[in-house]
Amino acid sequence: MPRGGLFFALPGICLMVCLTPPVLGAPPVLSIPDLSDNGAPSGVDDGIFGFTNGIGKSQAMLGSMWGVRPWLSQYGVSFGLQETSEVLGNTSGGVHQSFDYDGLTQMALQLDTQRVFGSYGGTFNISALQIHGRNLSQDNLGILQTASGIEGDRATRLWELWYDQKFLDEDRLDVKIGQQSLDQEFMGSINANLFVNTMFGWPMVPSADMPSGGPAYPLSALGLRARARPSDSLTFLGGIFNGSPTNRAGINTSGTGFPLDGGVLAIAELQYAYPSLGSMVSPDEKEPLSRIYKLGVWYDTQNFADLAVDNSGLSLAAPSSDGNPLQHHGDYSIYAVADQMLWHDEEPGEADHSLNFFTRVMGTPQADRNLVDFSLNAGFTLHEPIEHRDDDTLGVGMGYAHVSSRAAQLDQATGQFNPGAHVPVQGGETFVEVTYQYQMTPWWIVQPDFQYVFNPGAGTVDPNTNDRIRNEAIFGLRTTIAF
Repeated sequence: MPRGGLFFALPGICLMVCLTPPVLGAPPVLSIPDLSDNGAPSGVDDGIFGFTNGIGKSQAMLGSMWGVRPWLSQYGVSFGLQETSEVLGNTSGGVHQSFDYDGLTQMALQLDTQRVFGSYGGTFNISALQIHGRNLSQDNLGILQTASGIEGDRATRLWELWYDQKFLDEDRLDVKIGQQSLDQEFMGSINANLFVNTMFGWPMVPSADMPSGGPAYPLSALGLRARARPSDSLTFLGGIFNGSPTNRAGINTSGTGFPLDGGVLAIAELQYAYPSLGSMVSPDEKEPLSRIYKLGVWYDTQNFADLAVDNSGLSLAAPSSDGNPLQHHGDYSIYAVADQMLWHDEEPGEADHSLNFFTRVMGTPQADRNLVDFSLNAGFTLHEPIEHRDDDTLGVGMGYAHVSSRAAQLDQATGQFNPGAHVPVQGGETFVEVTYQYQMTPWWIVQPDFQYVFNPGAGTVDPNTNDRIRNEAIFGLRTTIAF
């Protein structure tokens, strides 16, 4: 994925209009089967194809993996392996029209300290990624809110490496230290996880405004995270991390760079959940509609470049500018997330049949140093849309990103200093997505997907026409297999 500037061609010149956000995603959640005590196979599979016995009911396609999983479990180790593959293509709009394949292999090992050492509450985690295929958003689309949460630079890389320890009665406090990806715990919406577009995972504001897009898939950063649950309904998350997941050159190809010179990224989030863990419902009461609300803020201590003026106050588009942008110290954003169940079927045995709403809003008042100053995601999910398809989910969602006034100011200045050149002023980009997650087996999901993007790139120029990129219709099919 590009990490530099977004350039477009004008007659005889090439101008940097805005910084391209190194948009990061959020891959499908990787479940790690534990085959030790939960009724799953505990012995060695019978022959090389023994895993096919009961394959339609196992949570993992390979079952006990010829006895490897139960053997590891004796030492407190659980192993997960998952492949997500997809084909996405735009049939209209964009810079080109074509279909691309991309894929992601996720691997994770977790160690339970109680089962190994008899020490309660400790978990050690190490995970890795193998990203392959092409990147449709980069090749064809020219959009801010990239089409897939698994797109990224082709690489095999370390993702997370951390240790988490629980404390206090009822595990009301736990502390995690090590290499962490913030999208796994912060800013997340449970219902938004269904969708394919990147913005339903790691949202647009941090993707565009944090250094290198922030510590989110496929990147991570060293840090310390604390989680406290002072009451059954309230949870507080707070963390301090290295200010950038890459080094000063913007590089961390293998994930093993562990930079520590990027300032400090501090983040805090307050969560309210109802019904909470341990809530009771009287026999004559209706089951409550569940909800989770979150409010958070992040602050990064690094210096951030002004988007429109240089050190002397001249426009960066002016021929007399030295091209060195004015520097600002620090950057921050606030956000709110809501997951709300709207309805659930009260018929016996139909508890999975429910309609849910989610939304996430994020913003920053510091337009001078941020490409995107506001973003919004919202949508509906319907579980069991077809009778007796308990694990299927239908989703309709949207995303909006607004380019800051300072970035638009540079567009305007660029047009003024280049009379006769067509320089669109960037505004906002909106997309809608319709997706259906079909659970073929407990370990295999097939997901057709459709997205439509309005004003791609918030008004980015198509180099083929020297006009704005036309609206885009994107079709795709994703499949996820847990091995």
